[in-house]
Amino acid sequence: MSGLRVVIVDDARLARHELQHLLSAHPGVECVGLADDVPAARTLIAQTQPDLVLLDIQLPSGSGFEVLDGLAPVPAVVFTTAYDQYAVQAFAANALDYLLKPVQPQRLAQALAKVEHARAMLLPACGEERLAPDARVFLREGERCCFVEVRRISRVVVDGNYARVWFDGQSLLLARSLSALEARLPQALFFRVNRNTLVNLGQVRSVELGIAEGYALGLADGSTVEVSRRQARELRERLAL
Repeated sequence: MSGLRVVIVDDARLARHELQHLLSAHPGVECVGLADDVPAARTLIAQTQPDLVLLDIQLPSGSGFEVLDGLAPVPAVVFTTAYDQYAVQAFAANALDYLLKPVQPQRLAQALAKVEHARAMLLPACGEERLAPDARVFLREGERCCFVEVRRISRVVVDGNYARVWFDGQSLLLARSLSALEARLPQALFFRVNRNTLVNLGQVRSVELGIAEGYALGLADGSTVEVSRRQARELRERLAL
C-alpha cells in the first residue's frame, strides 16, 4: 500500500478510533482526519482531499450519502455501518466496498486491497499530458474500437468503477476513472457538472434552472445533464462574459 490518505467519518468516537487503530497496521496508509457529522466531514474532505473515505451511513446531521453529494473530485469510498439494508444504495453511489460493524481486520484489509487495485488500474499513466480539442483518441470496449476527436465527446459519466464516454449519440466503457480522464481532457473545454459527470461545454445547447439551485444542461445529442448546486456557481463564472 503506497501513500493512501484516509478520512474516517463516524458519529461514534470509539468506532472512529477503532478504525484508526486498524488502519495503523497497514504501512503506507495515513489517517489524515476524523469527522463525526455531515458538515464536518464535507469540510474535512475539501481541506484534505483524501484518497479514501471510510464513511458511516447514519450520522447525527444527515446521512453518509449527503456527505458525498456535490463533491468534486470524489474520493474512493468504503461504507462502514451496522446496517446491511443500505448496501444496494451504497454501491449505486459507486462505493468500492461495504463493511458491517464491528469491522473485522481481514475485511478492512480486503477493502484496502480493492482501493489499491482501483488506483493502480484507473490512475493515468505517469507523464500523460492534456489532449488538444482536435486530437484523435483511440477508444475500445471489447471488440468495438474507434478513433474519436476529443471535441466530439459530449460527456463522460461514472459507470461503476469505470467511465462511460459518450460521443455522436453512442458510448464506450473505458477502464479509467472519471478523475483520470478529467486530467487528460482539455480543461478549457470540459467541466465537471456533478460528482459523476464531465460535460463538453462546446456541446451545450441550452441551460435551464434545475433542482436545488442547480442547472439542467441540454446537449447537442439531445441528452440532459444536471449541474449540482455547488458546481452551478463555478459554471456561471466559466460561462459569464
